[in-house]
Amino acid sequence: MNTNTQTENSVVIKSLAFKFLERAGYQGIAFVVQLVLARLLDPTDYGMLTLLTIFISISQVFVQSGLNTALIQRKDVTENDYSSIFYVSLFISVVLYIVLFFAAPFIAAFYNTPPLTPILRVLALVLIPGAFNSIQNAKVAREMRFKELMLCTIGAVIISGTVGIIMALNGLGVWALVGQQLSSRVAICILLMLIVKWRPKRVLEWKRVRLLFGFGWKLMTSALIDTIFRELQSLVIGKKYNTGMLGYYNRGKQFPDIIINNVNGAIQSVMLPALSKHNGDNAKVKSMMRRSIVTSSFLIFPICMGLAVIASPMVHLVLTDKWMPCVPYLQAYCFVYAFWPIHTANLQALNAQGRSGIFLILELIKKTYGLIILLITVFYFNTPLAIVLGQCVTTLLSCFVNASPNRKLLSYGYKEQMMDILPSLGIAVIMGAVVYSINFLKLSDVQTLLIQLPLGVAVYAGLAKLFKLECFEYILNMGKKVLKRGR
Repeated sequence: MNTNTQTENSVVIKSLAFKFLERAGYQGIAFVVQLVLARLLDPTDYGMLTLLTIFISISQVFVQSGLNTALIQRKDVTENDYSSIFYVSLFISVVLYIVLFFAAPFIAAFYNTPPLTPILRVLALVLIPGAFNSIQNAKVAREMRFKELMLCTIGAVIISGTVGIIMALNGLGVWALVGQQLSSRVAICILLMLIVKWRPKRVLEWKRVRLLFGFGWKLMTSALIDTIFRELQSLVIGKKYNTGMLGYYNRGKQFPDIIINNVNGAIQSVMLPALSKHNGDNAKVKSMMRRSIVTSSFLIFPICMGLAVIASPMVHLVLTDKWMPCVPYLQAYCFVYAFWPIHTANLQALNAQGRSGIFLILELIKKTYGLIILLITVFYFNTPLAIVLGQCVTTLLSCFVNASPNRKLLSYGYKEQMMDILPSLGIAVIMGAVVYSINFLKLSDVQTLLIQLPLGVAVYAGLAKLFKLECFEYILNMGKKVLKRGR
């Protein structure tokens, strides 16, 4: 291995380590904050916020998707590009805020919930600092400065969590959740501004904006389609049922979402700029993509399986009886999120190769059959759980769809990908069966969890060692290298 390759691998490994630390710190603190807020607030409060998050998420696509990824993917990005894209994103965010401000009464009327009007008008303010944050994240990713991002992210979640809990203790209800989200976005921008020290210049180069937009608009359209489809489920549940039911749905989804997005996101956020540097070297891109799928699957499968089997005693213990209806949603979403490493690795490889057109086509295909499945579950079943189970089916189909282009581009198709993840999936299933058997002892929730958690870790690690899984040894060796460099 030559010196340049060793240096590059060292940078990637170090970046992954800091990204994992950032995600782990954020995940742990956010998890505690969410537990506290869930005990203080009612399912209806979460349901109301989820209704509005639909419109915020769609708006954020225009502010933060597409052009942000283009800045990361392009090799010839200049400081003027950062500033130009920032002003465009800021203009879009202000326009969208004005639209949401005046649309708020109509949205509240659609859901027959008048209090939503002032809540949406305040919550939509997150769009404006989001324009600044999107450029900061792009710069951090390109420069692999994940240590600074780790410090800022953890600091922001502590600040926003404190704000949310104080507001909840003072009986502010759903406003506590609004305050938490708004303070989180503002805090991360301020902290990154102090550490990364990026400031926009007084320059706007339309030629460069059009060039970046030529790549980014397809990704933005893809993200818009994906976001609308994803949030459509919340919209349907909120409209057809009630905000309380939507609160259970949201809480069940949020547990695996926080954990899996952080673990998988840590790998993928590092892999996109790393893969982009090797655009054109198919053998290298395939090797890095394969490493991403194998490693993230090895980490995510046991987390999803473990979370699903301990769901009932965990929710009963930490969230109390009022949240028990969220358990089946939590378990179903553990299945959905377990396959995210396959989706994201395949799509990131396409992004890194500049194949945004193929990316868009895939989204159109997936959303077509996804919409058909959603309509079937809505009209033929009278339960929101059927909607989530339909998404489980959609997830399995998407594994094959997302892998199809890379079978030709990189000679890495779904058959080879499935074979790569089967060892981790197999021992995760065995681990889940062993951990679930503890429920038959009829112990208290505390006793059950105290046995299940270490037992799960021991069984999974032991099986990985017994069957000599290569990814297990790889993770151990990577950890050793990081520790050596940290001394």
